[in-house]
Amino acid sequence: MRYWLHWIFIAITLPVMADSLDIDRIFDGGSLAGPAPRLLKISPDGRWVTFLRGEPEQPGRLDLWAYAPDTGKSSILVAASQLQDGDGQLSASEQSRRERSRTTDLHGIVDYHWSPDGKALLFPLDGHLYLYTLGSGQSRARQLDTGAGEVLDPRLSPHGRYVAYVQQHNLWTLDLVTGERHALSHDGGGGVHNGEAEFIAQEEMGRQQGYWWAPDDSLIAFERYDETAVPLTQRLDIHAEGSELVGQHYPFAGGPNVAVRLGLVAPTGGPVRWIDLGPQSDIYLTAVRWRPDARMLSYQRMSRDQQRLDLQAVDVHTLLQRTLLTETSDDWINLNDDLHFLADGRFVWGSERSGFHQLYLYGPQGRLLHAISAGPWAIDELLAVDEAHGKVYFSSNRDAVPDRQIYSLPLDGSAASQPRRISLGEGTHQAVFSRQADFYVDTWSNPLTPPQVSLRRPDGHLLNWLEANPLQPGHPFWSYRDSLIEPEFGTLTAKDGQTLYYRLYKPAGFNPQHRYPVFDSFYGGPHAQSVTNAWGDYFNQYMANQGFVVFTLDNRGTSRRGHAFEQPIYQQLGDAEVEDQLTGLNWLKTLPWVDPERIGVFGWSYGGYLSLMLLAKAGDQIAGGVAVAPVTNWKLYDTFYTERYLGRPQDNPGGYIRSSPMAWLDGMTGKLLLVHGMADDNVLFLNSTELMASLQRQGQSFQLMTYPGGKHGLNNAPGQ
Repeated sequence: MRYWLHWIFIAITLPVMADSLDIDRIFDGGSLAGPAPRLLKISPDGRWVTFLRGEPEQPGRLDLWAYAPDTGKSSILVAASQLQDGDGQLSASEQSRRERSRTTDLHGIVDYHWSPDGKALLFPLDGHLYLYTLGSGQSRARQLDTGAGEVLDPRLSPHGRYVAYVQQHNLWTLDLVTGERHALSHDGGGGVHNGEAEFIAQEEMGRQQGYWWAPDDSLIAFERYDETAVPLTQRLDIHAEGSELVGQHYPFAGGPNVAVRLGLVAPTGGPVRWIDLGPQSDIYLTAVRWRPDARMLSYQRMSRDQQRLDLQAVDVHTLLQRTLLTETSDDWINLNDDLHFLADGRFVWGSERSGFHQLYLYGPQGRLLHAISAGPWAIDELLAVDEAHGKVYFSSNRDAVPDRQIYSLPLDGSAASQPRRISLGEGTHQAVFSRQADFYVDTWSNPLTPPQVSLRRPDGHLLNWLEANPLQPGHPFWSYRDSLIEPEFGTLTAKDGQTLYYRLYKPAGFNPQHRYPVFDSFYGGPHAQSVTNAWGDYFNQYMANQGFVVFTLDNRGTSRRGHAFEQPIYQQLGDAEVEDQLTGLNWLKTLPWVDPERIGVFGWSYGGYLSLMLLAKAGDQIAGGVAVAPVTNWKLYDTFYTERYLGRPQDNPGGYIRSSPMAWLDGMTGKLLLVHGMADDNVLFLNSTELMASLQRQGQSFQLMTYPGGKHGLNNAPGQ
């Protein structure tokens, strides 16, 4: 921002010579995307759009902003520097929450919540809790008296009378009228947690929340989990300044999970009424949601083998319950968050029963009424339901697999196979709808266009720009604009006939008479798609500018393609994925401008695992590879993720052996660079130490880069 006038002057007087994007600039913490807002939310009354934005000198330090649709102007509401002199030391609990939500590199105000009447905002900062009232004339947010100890996951009650929060593993409320604090649970501590989501709920289920307000403020439903039976792993976290022995209850595949209970309690405290979660204790509590009338609480219960999912309805007065519906599968059920209750008790439900994630409408008692959507394409997520006009809005890649577009359909199912696309512009659209679904905020980008944020009517018509973010002088990417390379998208065919999508960057200054090395970058694991038509592929752009052909292919097992595309990984990992990646590499070798002797692979997390499997299974075809934070032994990963695909190790021992790179190390002839954070609490560093020991026993050389203090994303490492 401060160089804006400087760039205008150059643009007027001299031709601009573009800089070359380098590694330091990509990872220096400054945003190359421009002033794109984070965590966009629309106030309940629709009068404001709020978001977080980095400070000009410290892009990772976030302040709270608001945009007024009626005036088209944005203004800062709360600057983090008003409330803190520097970034405070985060507790272990807060560090863990941020690691699960992938926000460890952010500081300042990183989360906030609207009051139901749209008049106030609640946010935590440095373990304290603040309430900012709009139009109050106050220049500073008011700190709330929450007692001693750090506050986690604060939320306002629907009627705005209370704030609930977790403190020292117990659930509390603060009465905003009287100032009284109420402890709703009392046994938190040790292995017992109240009002919190357990590790695998946060890491694998996408559930960060452990308590849920009734719509009328009358009750709170909350999770109580006990991790005492989960093995306590003594993890040695190695930091630059020393080492720390950390005890972590890690649910290794095949071992015990936490014991979960679901209770109901009044916001002023009192006895807890516990809900019967069924005869099987070894289950997963995957989701909880209230019906709008507050008389019924729903929860979703999944079997340990993840082949059965029950949607239960509980009468909160009698605690009598019934099963509204049951989903079953011969392999596994993918979770989604597409449950929406209508005012009359009917509900929208998302299911893959057809082979693709589609929406269905059910009656109040759980009788299927009709399909809302249908066809050989998958819905990403339900975005909004407009009951008044009988419409649903959702995102999907129906028209182009690498894209994400916004669509609408009538709620009555009359056009289930013919959704109307409302988003404009090829690429990736992320939408946030108002509560009334009368407008939405659209964040759109593609590989040549940084994220642009606009307000739009439900039919896609432009109302105003919140952040046009043009790539012009003053934009942080402006000096690198000439280095942008437009990727090519294409398809190949897997061995079973399914279509595989790839993205390819030709190197800068491409000459078809030359032969170029290949940088094959992938993730390759479930619930992810790498071949996307979106902005921000900086590292691959950098490698293309260094003279590499940069290639990415989404193998079978990855998401957004339907269940049949994912299913080949069932009972054995690292087989279909390797096969598909080799299909891509073999095709590259047929191109006259590719050097088949100089092909390297790169992956992180599951991608790191896939790098190892490719090097081990096809080492003669790959010159070398980088494996960052890889799983090397699936017995060392968590229950929910691993058992979904492999079952328990005691039930599928051969599948676990064949799914590990350890079984194939004799074939690892290419060069290996192994990278791991030495405080990783997701893919434990133990994975890499086991691999190192095996390679050393076999006399195989490798290079190693470890990051003291680094967790799974390495954001916690010094200098990151």
